[in-house]
Amino acid sequence: MLRVGLTGGLGSGKSTVAQMLRELGAEVIESDELGRALMEPGQAAFNEIVSAFGPSVLLPDGCLNRARLAELAFKGGRVKELNAIIHPAVIEAQSQWMTEVFARDPLAVAVVVSALIFEVERDARTGGEAGAVFTELRKRIDRVVLITAPDVAKIARYVARIAPAGANREAAEADARSRLAHQIPDSEKALRADYLLENTGDIDALRAQVAALWPRLKQESNLNAQR
Repeated sequence: MLRVGLTGGLGSGKSTVAQMLRELGAEVIESDELGRALMEPGQAAFNEIVSAFGPSVLLPDGCLNRARLAELAFKGGRVKELNAIIHPAVIEAQSQWMTEVFARDPLAVAVVVSALIFEVERDARTGGEAGAVFTELRKRIDRVVLITAPDVAKIARYVARIAPAGANREAAEADARSRLAHQIPDSEKALRADYLLENTGDIDALRAQVAALWPRLKQESNLNAQR
């Protein structure tokens, strides 16, 4: 078994690499999907968000207005407050998922896709006892794979996804820059990552890097099982 954290800044290509790893045989779960599920009505995190941010984050149907919540968090300087609600629940869900994966296949490579692996730890270390659930990254993750990309490319990819028709392009760019400002630069993350993948936009080059990485991850999984 091997627990892998796949991370990278906004627009770095995490979903693309995750799909490549799935095709090679990895078990993959995306933290964004977990987060969205945990923010649905009836979930504890949903209730905490509404309590903390107020009824203005609700749509008429009672679901979260994610755009309004993002505005309050990123433009209102309350990102850490929101993360402190969401991340403990996401980390617990990740742990449960890994337990289920390894019960089915002790030799599995389980990949958790998360943009904020290092940011969660950073915020925990400045959050005192309240952040204890976030700490000791290496007890949750065996290896960290970092996808790097120029900020210009990250912003362009984000804008293409958020505003594909070109409408509200300036707002999307501003949103991207705001989100990147809350993330640790690639240069700092690279010092702590175990493996680096460089995504300059050449999909074939990226696929070749992933293909070269996969046997190493499988080998480590086998060695862990032997131990």
